[in-house]
Amino acid sequence: MLDHVGFSVKNYERAKAFYEKALKPLGISVIMEVTPEQAGEDVHAAGFGEEQKPYFWIGTGNKPKGGQHVAFAAASRKAVDEFHRVALAAGGRDNGKPGLRPHYHPDYYGAFVFDPDGNNIEAVCHQPE
Repeated sequence: MLDHVGFSVKNYERAKAFYEKALKPLGISVIMEVTPEQAGEDVHAAGFGEEQKPYFWIGTGNKPKGGQHVAFAAASRKAVDEFHRVALAAGGRDNGKPGLRPHYHPDYYGAFVFDPDGNNIEAVCHQPE
């Protein structure tokens, strides 16, 4: 089981604004931020999660590579739809409209967007309608 995952980003403020908007429909928000003073180096980082537990981090410090993939669990298909709509409005690029992906399993309902750094971000619901 994973505890957390992190992406390096080119523009911290742009990436943070994107994720604050895109993840809100999934109930995920900024739980904690790390400043350069706290890190002891020129690093800005934000931990997103739920119930005081950050499990998805973005930050500066390493050169972003893009091409990473992360899938966030959604409680409903409606939340997947809203994630896709909001993420595109926040500057993401479409990488797969909301819909069933029965090649994974009959109830796999997902949507995909590229974030501003080219990472593939997914929201997925495994529940039937």
